[in-house]
Amino acid sequence: MRVLIAPDCFGGTMTAREAADAIATGWTDAKPGDVVVQRPLADGGPGFVDVLHAALDGDIRYISVTGPLGDPVGARWLSADVDGRRVAYVESAEACGLHLIPADRRAESCETATTRGVGEIIAAAAADSDVIVVGLGGSGTTDGGAGMLAALSDAGVDLTDISLVAASDVENPLLGPHGAARTFGPQKGASPEAVERLEAKLAAMEVLKPVSDISGAGAAGGLGAALLSLGATVQSGANLVRELSGLDAALDDADVVITGEGSFDWQSLRGKLITAVASGAADRGIPCLAIAGQVSVGRREMGAAGVQEAYSVSEHVGSVEKSIGDARNSLIATARHVAGQWSR
Repeated sequence: MRVLIAPDCFGGTMTAREAADAIATGWTDAKPGDVVVQRPLADGGPGFVDVLHAALDGDIRYISVTGPLGDPVGARWLSADVDGRRVAYVESAEACGLHLIPADRRAESCETATTRGVGEIIAAAAADSDVIVVGLGGSGTTDGGAGMLAALSDAGVDLTDISLVAASDVENPLLGPHGAARTFGPQKGASPEAVERLEAKLAAMEVLKPVSDISGAGAAGGLGAALLSLGATVQSGANLVRELSGLDAALDDADVVITGEGSFDWQSLRGKLITAVASGAADRGIPCLAIAGQVSVGRREMGAAGVQEAYSVSEHVGSVEKSIGDARNSLIATARHVAGQWSR
């Protein structure tokens, strides 16, 4: 069989490349005669720059910026020539990612964490870019992009002749039950009371009101809305990576495709990478299987999204703690099991 392995990162345990290698190892252990192709992916969140760097002939640029807690952090962006234009690919999580905030500080920082560093990356990239694509996802902030806007203003950056693209990993609006604060705030340490304060703060930001209902405005704690207020267009981060990474050509040669991420849940069905991979597989009539740390999507929902079957790593190895504590070997074992079920 020709097996295409195209996962996202697995939360804070494995990068997309590490996850793809673990799945490939497990599959090959079980079925050494199969042809296995790895195509690690990202949907705008963590790994966005690494995945695109592997796909494009570009240069990684390095910079020190303001982290979410105000301390300096090292960040990168990718500069590449695409269709005759110089494009900068920025990963917002490099400057304001949840992984940059210690778990024991998230409750206290959820209302103050800043996106200022994202603005500092954009300001630097603007010097020699025709297009700036900002990957959104994995943020530890809910400031509505206020920090980013302040940094751009302080730097006096003129984005008039630069095309801005918000590469979103979700379709959420800015406000309401599916908005930035109420949907993602608790994941960033916000209590119910803090969630409502964040909601009110986002609703009071005048610059965001005209764009608050646009799909993707709620991405990265409202950073999507701030980019929209600057004239950015929204693009699916998963579809952008799918196009630039050559995923479709790889799908053309596959008999089965394996995708995955840390948690396969209802959010996975709202513009995230699994749905982009599953859609491409469905177009070609090949099965798409998902391997995730945890699976909470019902069979009907995953079937409607084009996923044939989903496998939980934590269930296979016996516990969430074990799947996280020994992430690579747990994923290898699960992939070995999946190969035994699906390979001819």
